[in-house]
Amino acid sequence: MSVKDAVVTRFTRLCQTRGIKINELANRSGVTPSTAYSMFDDSRRDVSIVTIKKFCDGLDISIRDFFDSEEFDDLEQEIK
Repeated sequence: MSVKDAVVTRFTRLCQTRGIKINELANRSGVTPSTAYSMFDDSRRDVSIVTIKKFCDGLDISIRDFFDSEEFDDLEQEIK
């Protein structure tokens, strides 16, 4: 799994657990809905760490807790 896929998977699971949609995550995080939806777009490969931090703030979790998840245990090599 790539880092971007792991980030998307983690946010998807967190939103599902909390019963919120991507649009609500954007609103809680102070980012535009288009920014949130673009992160989930398969054609975009990069995700800003600042955006990740804002989403964590919107979900009231630390960035450490966000990355302390099984999605990040076996990431594929990014240098190809």
